[in-house]
Amino acid sequence: MVERTPVLDTFAHLILIAGAALVCIPIYFVFVTGTLSQQQVLQVPMPWIPGDQFMTNLATAWQKADFGRLFLNSLVVSAGIVAGKIALSLLAAFAVTYFRFPFRMTAFWLIFVSLMLPIEVRIVPTYEAAANAALPWNAIVDVLDLQGLARTITGRELTLTVDWSLVNTYSGLILPLIASATATFLFRQFFLTVPDELSDAARVDGARPMQFFWLILLPLSRSNIVAMAIILFLWSWNQYLWPLLVTTEKSMSTAVIGLRHLMPSADAAPSWHVLMSATLLTLAPPVVVVLVAQRWFIKGLIDSGK
Repeated sequence: MVERTPVLDTFAHLILIAGAALVCIPIYFVFVTGTLSQQQVLQVPMPWIPGDQFMTNLATAWQKADFGRLFLNSLVVSAGIVAGKIALSLLAAFAVTYFRFPFRMTAFWLIFVSLMLPIEVRIVPTYEAAANAALPWNAIVDVLDLQGLARTITGRELTLTVDWSLVNTYSGLILPLIASATATFLFRQFFLTVPDELSDAARVDGARPMQFFWLILLPLSRSNIVAMAIILFLWSWNQYLWPLLVTTEKSMSTAVIGLRHLMPSADAAPSWHVLMSATLLTLAPPVVVVLVAQRWFIKGLIDSGK
């Protein structure tokens, strides 16, 4: 029997409506600002009714920040990070779940502990590695004095050190961010729910481990993969600190970094209406992804909890 409590239901709905209003008011403020002219934005108090300059401000923001190039960069970087994270996480979860090797659980818990080391904490060594990706090889050359050995053998001065910079490249934007302990943990927990009879049957039928992975585990993990892909896309699209450090050329910046170029400067009239329009443009792709894949996202979260 379900007890009906109209008073409590009304109170709960009021709390939800108030919470939704608190979340939506800043977004509404951004939208209204993006529809006003510069003179209207500078009025005190600023109008809270949308104006008629929305398309004009969008066009100005798109041209001023070169969002065509920046959106392409963001899409490439986000797609690369999502694909890399999911691929590595699936393989890592498959290895620690179905293979028995020394220190298997130690490896898993080391991956899990890395959740406490986000990119902001390891930003300096990560940037050093990206600025010179050949740093390990150069260290080996220096420690073993390979240049001296090559000089002794060949009688000539050879340069064995390599200068390989990932700054202002897609590789530098993607590769340092493709490891994901969260996705590895999620997929491992799902793999643990797969009946052992499936792996036993595949082994009896002569299926190799990777055949079992491709033909059985991946189809079963489809909803989990989509849910995790949505979360990772939102995370990678909104990355600010790492793209800000690893890109010095405007042509390699992302859409979120492009907003910084529209910030009003001290020697120019504040163009908050253009910045707010650009903010709406930057918000559009994540919103579209969530709306289109909402059903898969909810299904993936429900399946993950089983």
